[in-house]
Amino acid sequence: MVYSQRSLAARRLLLSHLLLAIWEAGSGQVHYSVPEEAKHGTFVGRIAQDLGLELVELVPRMFRVASKGRRDLLEVNLQNGILFVNSRIDREELCGRSLECSIHLEVIVERPLQVFHVDVEVKDINDNPPRFFRQEQRLFILESRIADSRFPLEGASDMDIGANAELRYKLNSNEYFDLGVKRNEEQTNFLELVLKKPVDREETQEHHLLLIATDGGKPELTGTVQLLINVLDANDNAPEFDKSIYNVRLLENTPNGTLVIKLNASDADEGINKEIVYFFSNLVLDNVKSKFIINSNSGEITVKGELDYEDCNLYEINVDAVDKSTFPLTGHCKVIVKLLDENDNTPEMVITSLSLPVQEDAQVGTVIALISLSDRDSGANGQVTCSLTPHVPFKLVSTFKNYYSLVLDSALDRESVSDYAVVVTARDGGSPSLSAAASVSVEVADVNDNAPAFAQPEYTVFVKENNAPGCHIFTVSARDADAQENALVSYSLVERRVGERALSSYVSVHAESGRVYALQPLDHEELELLQFQVSARDAGVPPLGSNVTLQVFVLDENDHAPALLPPGAGGVGGATSQLVSRSVGAGHVVAKVRAVDADSGYNAWLSYELQPAAGGARSPFRVGLYTGEISTTRALDEADAPRQRLLVLVKDHGEPALVSTATVLLSLVDSGQAPKTPSRVSVGAASVDTALVDVNVYLIIAICAVSSLLVLTLLLYTALRCSAPPTQGVCGPGKPTLVCSSAVGSWSSSQQRRQRVCSGEGPPKADLMAFSPSLPQAPSSSDNPHDVAVYYEVTSSCYPNTFLPLLHPSTSAE
Repeated sequence: MVYSQRSLAARRLLLSHLLLAIWEAGSGQVHYSVPEEAKHGTFVGRIAQDLGLELVELVPRMFRVASKGRRDLLEVNLQNGILFVNSRIDREELCGRSLECSIHLEVIVERPLQVFHVDVEVKDINDNPPRFFRQEQRLFILESRIADSRFPLEGASDMDIGANAELRYKLNSNEYFDLGVKRNEEQTNFLELVLKKPVDREETQEHHLLLIATDGGKPELTGTVQLLINVLDANDNAPEFDKSIYNVRLLENTPNGTLVIKLNASDADEGINKEIVYFFSNLVLDNVKSKFIINSNSGEITVKGELDYEDCNLYEINVDAVDKSTFPLTGHCKVIVKLLDENDNTPEMVITSLSLPVQEDAQVGTVIALISLSDRDSGANGQVTCSLTPHVPFKLVSTFKNYYSLVLDSALDRESVSDYAVVVTARDGGSPSLSAAASVSVEVADVNDNAPAFAQPEYTVFVKENNAPGCHIFTVSARDADAQENALVSYSLVERRVGERALSSYVSVHAESGRVYALQPLDHEELELLQFQVSARDAGVPPLGSNVTLQVFVLDENDHAPALLPPGAGGVGGATSQLVSRSVGAGHVVAKVRAVDADSGYNAWLSYELQPAAGGARSPFRVGLYTGEISTTRALDEADAPRQRLLVLVKDHGEPALVSTATVLLSLVDSGQAPKTPSRVSVGAASVDTALVDVNVYLIIAICAVSSLLVLTLLLYTALRCSAPPTQGVCGPGKPTLVCSSAVGSWSSSQQRRQRVCSGEGPPKADLMAFSPSLPQAPSSSDNPHDVAVYYEVTSSCYPNTFLPLLHPSTSAE
């Protein structure tokens, strides 16, 4: 007899496929299907075209396919972008008896990084015939059993699903037995051998039947088992259970010894035929016997081994109740134990790093890593959510079910934070929930986004003139907040012209240390201020740089001895013999020594003194301390030698002081022999004493005023430089300017010069120029009957061994 049944599982399968098709239409993922056992090279789909990728970019963008588990089932031909079967796909090996079976592929391309998810559904084919666990089933039946008695049989199983696993059973034709099929709560077939009419042991002691199972596939596959029925002679009544099927729900991880169910069977017989013992049927598999044990006297089934829902969630236990008769009768029942899932598995997390380290200028949304989650539990216990530690510039983006991407959420700055310890936490939905955490170290790679920076925008350096060539005058230092070669700073001069010469002829800077050197001796008289810029540049690509301004003030040193002016430059002279009348009175100016000093300030302030004569003789002449004017100290008389040789020392006020000497030769003559002098000389001589006192006062006031003005100018210049950025300029030596005054109102202590301040700001600046006050002319010497001849004998570093005649009184003293 053939039993064909339409399974409720088929309707569920149809509904699942319908829901899957609706979900696929809205998810935006690529889905394919392929039958299991397909041959190598079987076409699956044009994956490159369906993902919107060009064939020419598959290799340059490192197109690759990854799958969880076995990685060689499917492969992509990079030449045509076709996904094909690479090796044998066995659906039963891959997914067991699960209604849904698919291979999830991750398609990864780079430049830029993209991740696609592809599902390939494996279609079931009818490649597994129904199988019975035993090749032969043996039953013992008493001949006293009445018609319609039922005896449980072990059914077959089919590894396929759907219609391919829908089994129909039939029994070979015979007159005693028929086949009964029931469905239990789990929608599985429950087979029974039905006795159509009583058997007679004396007639036939054994019956041999063939049970055939046929699946619903095309073509149909079958499986068979031999039924060997032994007819026993004894008991009238077999033990009977309250139910033929018992359903029990039990939590997984239930401890050993826990009672599962207590069975109770009854027997209508009396005496020993009523006493019942309980056993597991020989249909019970060994793995079931390892989990449960039955008390043969009480019928209690208890837990024996570890119960794990993830390993097996359903156990079927066939129990026999046997009386103690000499010819025992047996009652049968089935206990179905269904395990309930507990949240006993922590989520599992796999992190694949793709882009580490991360450039600090990476765009927001850059994918850092891929994260896949799984949980062996089911239902809410297997639903996993993912989260990040707070206060990090990253976020998680769900790309597929249980797949996340760790992406950049905000801009990075390596100088603030150079690396992040990102903790990813996966938590399931159980109660209490279980979690797993993994730490991802995200290193931030440096880019050249910081220029070297100096501590201040401008430095002021003071250097004494006449320095040694190549001497170190200053060190500049700039700091770069970047790292490695981006923080490697080199220094160079910002080249420009300083007057007629290049800046690099004056100074140089060491490229690595930033030490600034003076390449030649600096001369205060030529250059008082050298202003230039040093550039600091890093080694990044592209390089960044910044400049700093250095103001080098050249300090004056006393390196110039006083220089005597030759005749014709305002000093006396022009005649080889100078005559002085013996009739002149005390205080009469007979000659004047003029000198200049190329230094400045106190180094250029000159004073004059008369060297005492040999033997200690008192000279009738004296020299003005600051004027250089030689005048008589008393009236001349006949006792004075006719030829007077005076040695005048000219000193500056430097440290140490430098000295030049001038020799003045005077010839004393009677008044009748003296030549006449211009009237303005005689007039000027009358007012020498009065002018001498006034000019000394003027000189002191002028020096103090010039010093104060210089200090004020430097302070004002520094303030302006701090408040305004420097600009390039050109400077150079200029015309001389006057710097100090003599005691009689004429400028005699310093060479006339105008200093140009060498800076980077606009046109050159000139020092303060001062002029001597107007003084009355000296009285004419026409009233003096005698004149004196005057000569210079110069002994100095500027004019060695040179005699310079003084101006004759008759010439102009201006």
